Amino acid sequence: MPLYGGIEAGGTKFVCAVGSGPDDMRGEIRFPTTQSPQNDIGQAIAFFQQQQAQEPLAAIGIASFGPVDPEPTSPTWGYVTTTPKPGWAHTNLAGALKDALNLPVGFDTDVNGAALSEHRWGAAQGLDTFVYLTVGTGLGGGGMVNGKLLHGMMHPEMGHMLVPHNWAEDPYAGYCPYHGDCWEGLAAGPALRGRWQVDPTTLPPEHPAWQLEAHYLALGLMNIISTLSPQRIIMGGGVMDQMQLFPLIRAEVHALLNGYIQMPQIMEELDRYIVPPALGNRAGVLGAIALAQDA
Repeated sequence: MPLYGGIEAGGTKFVCAVGSGPDDMRGEIRFPTTQSPQNDIGQAIAFFQQQQAQEPLAAIGIASFGPVDPEPTSPTWGYVTTTPKPGWAHTNLAGALKDALNLPVGFDTDVNGAALSEHRWGAAQGLDTFVYLTVGTGLGGGGMVNGKLLHGMMHPEMGHMLVPHNWAEDPYAGYCPYHGDCWEGLAAGPALRGRWQVDPTTLPPEHPAWQLEAHYLALGLMNIISTLSPQRIIMGGGVMDQMQLFPLIRAEVHALLNGYIQMPQIMEELDRYIVPPALGNRAGVLGAIALAQDA
């Protein structure tokens, strides 16, 4: 079976791996994402060169934090574009890998990559319209509509939709450098840290932080449900490791929809409708492997 290289290029860390699927992963490295793209891309290239010396790779896939340019005909295809991450704006990520390794490269957002892996091997098998969300260092969404990964003018930026800010209970202004209190600015990991002034992983499950977080996440989910009508919503990322969030979010979504959508998934099966990724924290790097396979 051919081997593929995959890069999950996250805002916090890079994960580079070689394999062909969840049951066949041969090698992996992880390192922090720094403010030097040249350094980080160089580490990734060196890893794949070492792997190629042992066994040939058929292609490389990159599932990257964004915004990115995923349009193959664009002169800036494969670039990380207007990201607020220091040092990374307008970086030619895919092109650097393609030139150094002389391999086909598949390129998309980290959330579209994770959606692809969940469709191929995980919680979205058999579905053709679903959404994958990551709630961590940032908040992003991707997925499929009618069996095709979501693209358009560029790619979805679901984390930057505007949701009602509960100023009475939450005076925190939001952390997004572009929009302040957009969905990401209110509900991503840095917002939790900024609002409560502690590492959110130290907050107990009964802390009011989680009910407020569930409320904000449910507001965004209601918009997504009303707009795309997905067959399932998969929620990953570091914040969603707090498993007490899932029942809180489901209850909030049910209350917000208020009986308007009379579908079994909403009325009777929310515990199977809003779910964690079946591939866990490997969804991103496996998404990169899947992108490589498709390339």
